[in-house]
Amino acid sequence: MTSPLISAATLAAQLNDPHLVVVDSRHDLMNPSVGRDAYAAGHIPGAIFMSIDDDLSAKKTGTNGRHPLPTADAFAATLSAKGIGNASKVVVYDGGNAMYAGRLWWMLRWLGHTNIYVLDGGFAQWKKEGRALETQANTRAPASFQATLHDDMRLSAADTLASITDSNRRILDARALERYLGDVEPVDPVAGHIPGAVNRAFALNQRDGLFKPADELKREFEVILAGRAPAQLIHQCGSGVSACANMLAMEHAGLTGSKLYAGSWSEWCSDPARPVAKG
Repeated sequence: MTSPLISAATLAAQLNDPHLVVVDSRHDLMNPSVGRDAYAAGHIPGAIFMSIDDDLSAKKTGTNGRHPLPTADAFAATLSAKGIGNASKVVVYDGGNAMYAGRLWWMLRWLGHTNIYVLDGGFAQWKKEGRALETQANTRAPASFQATLHDDMRLSAADTLASITDSNRRILDARALERYLGDVEPVDPVAGHIPGAVNRAFALNQRDGLFKPADELKREFEVILAGRAPAQLIHQCGSGVSACANMLAMEHAGLTGSKLYAGSWSEWCSDPARPVAKG
């Protein structure tokens, strides 16, 4: 199986490929302007910028989470407008932890596009290796992206609620431990976690800024699966973003088929009828 990760050296050797689209998806939940500012200050040559708020999310209603998924048609239209077509090879990067890059990787897979990779170590690794940067903003000619939807890759809040009492399923929370426990909640109005969910912070996927070896990640996630097939695992986080980094790590480890509860905690806790656990 091909890893969904690409090294800085490999990407650097492919920058002249006319089918290559490099996407900068840097972001900061606490300061949404950080990504665009970082892109303007310097980015990988040829890279376009895509915003998690503006390009990768639908409008918020107050009950659909902080980064609701757009419809497949709306996202396909966004991709087309950005110059990403079905023939494109897409490489996406963020600051380095794959939190935001993982979201675009997952969304393209959701629409049936498999020629998509995440830069291992992101912008931090690219810069660490002393590779070329540019500051000019890039746009691409519009392309045609036709979606082949794989909607079995995601679950709704109702699906996730039903899974709480299903011992064959397991819910994995990718947030930092203190948020999972409900000790702190810097972003959402309610602290805690989905009852029955186990915690594995997405930051554990990396060491020294790069993803751990595939065999090591495989062993770690097999402990969480506890004999279940990957398809029985439901990923969630705060808003369906960092959970994708855990899915990316599993894919790198050869464990394919797990699901995303895209609304995640921010959607879950918007309905007081849904149960909340702490500790």
